[in-house]
Amino acid sequence: MISIKTDEQIAYMRKANQIVRDTLNLLRDHTKPGVSTYELNKLAHDYIVSCGAVPSFLNYNGFPASICVSVDCEVVHGIPSKKKILREGQIVSYDCGAIFNGWQGDAARTVAVGLISPECQQLIDVTEQCFFKAVDIIQAGVTRLGDIGHAVQSHAESFGYGVVRDLVGHGIGREMHEDPEVPNFGMAGRGMRLSAGMTIAIEPMINMGTERVEYMDDGWTVKTQDRKPSAHYENTIAIFHDRVEILSL
Repeated sequence: MISIKTDEQIAYMRKANQIVRDTLNLLRDHTKPGVSTYELNKLAHDYIVSCGAVPSFLNYNGFPASICVSVDCEVVHGIPSKKKILREGQIVSYDCGAIFNGWQGDAARTVAVGLISPECQQLIDVTEQCFFKAVDIIQAGVTRLGDIGHAVQSHAESFGYGVVRDLVGHGIGREMHEDPEVPNFGMAGRGMRLSAGMTIAIEPMINMGTERVEYMDDGWTVKTQDRKPSAHYENTIAIFHDRVEILSL
């Protein structure tokens, strides 16, 4: 069931998403060769708690950390570890959530570890562009879910990239994952229309190679099938009658 939010509820979500945004900026600033993903997880956890919020991901369906840290060919849901040390030239995706006064925020970024190849930088840039291509077309009562997916897919595929099919964006509110699902692929003009009061997380997950993914034995980590790099860019948005607000920017 689709949950329509009031302005007051969106205000709580705005605060949750500001905490997520600031956490991601903190992680970006501390991303460097030699840092363990365990250290980065602790940094994020401590900051979220210091803001009076709760890390959304910690113990979510058993997830053992406060953020997801996915390196290179890891698409999403990478588990932080003392043994996983960042190296020069890698790319790392941070997915972060926070709960403030019972309301959720959710966003993700992919950043460089030191100097990276032009090919990896382009992947990061295009993945971010895919998000904004989708947001730019949203109008309450007009835009359909398929329009979002089509905007993401057509931009990514114009660069020869693979658009992940197994994982999608989602509605968000009191729960981290609510209806509707928000795919990064699809046909324009198809699917339900977006309404004022809806809050959704749009999150392109774009692979340098194949769209296909594999699930690892840890029960969480998802990698590209061909082990080429993947990038992830996500924000929570609120749809109003006359505008769209990106809550996590």
